[in-house]
Amino acid sequence: MGSEMLDHAVQSLREHGVRMTPQRQAILEYLVTEHSHPTADDIYKALAARFPNMSVATVYNNLRVFKEVGLVQEMNYGDASSRFDFVTSKHYHIICDTCGKVVDFNYPVLDEIESVASQLTGFKVDRHRLEVYGTCPSCQSEQSQTH
Repeated sequence: MGSEMLDHAVQSLREHGVRMTPQRQAILEYLVTEHSHPTADDIYKALAARFPNMSVATVYNNLRVFKEVGLVQEMNYGDASSRFDFVTSKHYHIICDTCGKVVDFNYPVLDEIESVASQLTGFKVDRHRLEVYGTCPSCQSEQSQTH
C-alpha cells in the first residue's frame, strides 16, 4: 500500500512539473510511511543523518510544494508548529490534549455534511474540518498511575 501511494505521489508531482530530488523523495517517503502527523522539525530530525546538508527550510519548502499539489494537508492546532498529514482519503483527527498525539479516524456518516450544509444554508461549500479532543490511552494510563 505504501509504495503504491508513494508512486502515485511521485507521478502527481511530475505531472505538476516538480523535479524529484533525493531530499524531496525522502521527505515524501517519510510522510507516506509515518502516520504521526509530523511537524517540519520532526521530519528534519528524522532525515538529518541521511541528509546532513539539508536544512529545516528545505523541509518547509518541500512541504509547501506538496501542499500546493494537494498531497499534504497542513494542520494548525493553535500551537506554534503546524503538523503535516499525507492526504490519503477523507478522514478526521482526534488530538490528545496532554501529549499532542494526532490519530486519524474515518466516520462515513459525515461524508454528506458538505452537501447538507450547502442545502441548508445556500453556501457553496469548499471544505470542512472536524477535530475531536481528549486524552489518548497512553496518557490515560499515566494519569491513572499517578493518582
